[in-house]
Amino acid sequence: MAPSIEKISVIIPTRNRAQSLAALLESLARAETPQGATIVIFIVDNGSTDGTAVMLQKRISLQNRYPLRVFNQPTPGKSNALNLALANCDGDLLVVFDDDVTVEPRCLVELAAAYRNSGFAAIQGRILPGRDSEGRSADDNRLREYNIPLIDYGDEIREIRGLTGTNMSFKREILDVIGYFDARLGPGAAGFSEDTEFSLRIRKAGFKIGYTPHAVVYHELNPNRYGGAYNRDVEFRKGMSRSLYRRDSMVFNVVPNLVANFLRLALYRSLGKRQKAYKTEGRLFKYLGYVAGKLRRRSAAR
Repeated sequence: MAPSIEKISVIIPTRNRAQSLAALLESLARAETPQGATIVIFIVDNGSTDGTAVMLQKRISLQNRYPLRVFNQPTPGKSNALNLALANCDGDLLVVFDDDVTVEPRCLVELAAAYRNSGFAAIQGRILPGRDSEGRSADDNRLREYNIPLIDYGDEIREIRGLTGTNMSFKREILDVIGYFDARLGPGAAGFSEDTEFSLRIRKAGFKIGYTPHAVVYHELNPNRYGGAYNRDVEFRKGMSRSLYRRDSMVFNVVPNLVANFLRLALYRSLGKRQKAYKTEGRLFKYLGYVAGKLRRRSAAR
């Protein structure tokens, strides 16, 4: 059995989502505390220009259930914001939430239990669709079209290959071995993949990554993210980000996958399989983004 967790640092990078961040903090105020643990919340404002700073100042002046520490990171990029928090927190368990989720009351308790009863050094929690600003829930038949990260690997704790930064956690000992997040990646920089690249280094260092279905967050639904155009743009930028740290073979991997996904897309559209076509179109644009990223760097190197 793993040692008990004494200090939990909850890290929230944020930019221009004052209303969403307030909802997250309200949900954390209702969260149960793992037995024997202390919790401190670290928020890093990554250059917000909305009412985030004012909201946080008001929040700090209140008697919060958990101590709140606020930092400003003027250098753009989620990875830069995360790294600033990691350099200033002292938790033996580090929990990262995106600023557009809310947590179930037992989320932190279940995370701590998963570490206590497993040998995982990093754990991914469940990410389910929440509601939009008017309280409407998601249509289960069109989940992909909301373009939010959804993580649900079933109802059992199990080993997985990678973390999704919306609801992820890891022990401090990982940082001592692999270092911080790659500042080239993530929102505000290349756009994506800071969590994926971090996961690769975790596994390469010999640590195991787990999943628990019991540590649940709900991702808000934002109409500005709905639909195919947003999906194509996001997946293309994911491919561009991936091209920074991957060395996939163009001949044996990238081009064959481009062709295969193009053919699958045509097939699914002809059969009226809307959700499969939506997913395949995203994969197609991810590979296109990868190619574009590699070509751009080759051109810049000449």
